[in-house]
Amino acid sequence: MLFSDNFLFTLTSILLGKDRTSRELEFSNMSRRSSRSSTMDQGEFILECKAAYLSMFDSIKEKIESQDSLLEALQQTGRNPSVKILKKYWTNDTDELSFDDFVDICKKEPVTTSDDLMKAFRKIDINGDGYISLEELHKILTSKGEKKSKSEVKKMIDEVDENKDGRLDYKEFCQMVMSTTEESKKMQRKMMERKEKKKRQDIERRDQEKSSSHAYIGNGIGTPAGSRKSSLLSIDDLPRPSPRVKKDKSRQGSVSRAHKLDEPKNLREWTHTKSKGSFFMEDGSLICHQYDFNLPDDSKIWITIQPQKGSRGMDSSPVDTSVFILRDRPDEDGNLLVAFTEHRDSRGKYGVSCDLSAGKYYIMPYTTGCRFKSRKSESGKEAKLVSQDKGGKYVITKSFRKVLEDIFDYSDLDGNGFMSRKEFNLFNIRTSGEEVADEEWQVVEDRIDLEDGEITKAGFLQLNELEAEDSEGDTEDLWTTLVSMGYNKQLVMDQACPFQLDVYTEDCDDAELDVVRVDSYPTYPGDLSFDDIISKSFIKQGEISRVKGMKDLCMYTYTNDGWATLVLDNKSHTRVRVELDCSRSENVTSNHDSLQRTLRVDPGSTVIAYHLMPEDDDRDWQVKCTETIR
Repeated sequence: MLFSDNFLFTLTSILLGKDRTSRELEFSNMSRRSSRSSTMDQGEFILECKAAYLSMFDSIKEKIESQDSLLEALQQTGRNPSVKILKKYWTNDTDELSFDDFVDICKKEPVTTSDDLMKAFRKIDINGDGYISLEELHKILTSKGEKKSKSEVKKMIDEVDENKDGRLDYKEFCQMVMSTTEESKKMQRKMMERKEKKKRQDIERRDQEKSSSHAYIGNGIGTPAGSRKSSLLSIDDLPRPSPRVKKDKSRQGSVSRAHKLDEPKNLREWTHTKSKGSFFMEDGSLICHQYDFNLPDDSKIWITIQPQKGSRGMDSSPVDTSVFILRDRPDEDGNLLVAFTEHRDSRGKYGVSCDLSAGKYYIMPYTTGCRFKSRKSESGKEAKLVSQDKGGKYVITKSFRKVLEDIFDYSDLDGNGFMSRKEFNLFNIRTSGEEVADEEWQVVEDRIDLEDGEITKAGFLQLNELEAEDSEGDTEDLWTTLVSMGYNKQLVMDQACPFQLDVYTEDCDDAELDVVRVDSYPTYPGDLSFDDIISKSFIKQGEISRVKGMKDLCMYTYTNDGWATLVLDNKSHTRVRVELDCSRSENVTSNHDSLQRTLRVDPGSTVIAYHLMPEDDDRDWQVKCTETIR
């Protein structure tokens, strides 16, 4: 139990339950506000629920089998539900509740706060003198709930009556409840950590007793399973290339449209951090938000990425998104790539699971360009951005306002409903190429109202309205912003693809995901480009075949759940001109305008010749490619 005696639970449940309906209405707005902050601390919330659960059960796999156990479990988290609330979750048809059910209940029911306790105090302070006397407490405890004798009530008061005056003031009462709750939570967390540590030690001991085995990793090097010396890719993430049949000089591959993404079964228990981001197409080059990932402790991680709702390619199909995890420096074998997303679900979410050693990593979003391409031309009437009201004042139009609201949402990378200075700085870098200087931020602070130092959506709209007014209706700068954010002249986003990135850590509670830039891909140690790094991985995992007539020229075909990649590797000492023809492929689109192209491959270099993926996700697709030396 949270307290030394059940009377505190009984008291708060009775008092808070007497007028629960009005209390729930009072909490509705606060719950919406707290839900925004809770998204940033989702991992901490789950850990708190888990710690409370494990204070009653040996494992979260055990079930809650009675209403009394549900009440006790909720009280362990600082919640004091009324009987009416309990019956909402424990009906006559309920036999048991799982840990997941328990977490869902905790999300819906608010924790008892100091304000709740103040209201409870006033309800039982019958004579209004600011104290709870023995008589008043005895009356409430003998009229409702568990019956207590006068001597039992006196003993309760004596336990927390610091000044020994035989009564409780609000400070004593609140301190008694809130401090005991916090102390109990600390004890629960310590207990949980001891259990988890013992569990990990048992697993490591069993692993050491097993014979040495190997797991597949992104850079193709084997390491004993269970070892944390190197970052391993989960065995569940092994690539499953489609069956291939060689026919003359043609490579063929049939690919099923079935997709499966196996997320960890206990993911609710993992610490979760997330960020929004976007891909932008600029002069044929891919630009995107990029991230640093700092991991203080060794941990298993699960990363997913998917386009945000409404993000579509030029052909209105969902844009493919993926993530590559890079080390901040090469390992002993010169490898930077750790792992990348190869498996996807039917909705286009890609995911990868791997074990990472403590350290710094780069999280690099990627799209093949099969569905996200440069706009070829633009036609149609230019949308109106600004108009004048009856007083002659310049105002932004309704359609432009809607687009600005969407831009704000995409630029609010942490999803808290506001735009921080850092987020505004990244937005400014994207739209103007410059960072926001201190004096420029001061102008923002002077011209609009901020909330806790961050720009609200209304404030962001106001900034654009002020810009329209200052420029006396000239929309050139406004269009610069829109084009930079991927919009065409009809206010349709076709050169940007917003995405959602989610990172879960099993064994580390304080990992940090930090948006560090919005730019094209940088050059890495060893003067390697991003294409160099991913090509190396495709070669290691792809199916090799030598190009006829060239002993030192190879074609590698890599396939995962979403796309296929063809890589040419020229190990000769001469430049080679290769003509590729993939026009006989079925239900296929590529990252190039044509399925026939000629490439020049320099000596000792590799080239990504094609990315290919299904044109229609609902049909099977087949890659057929022939190559000819010119």
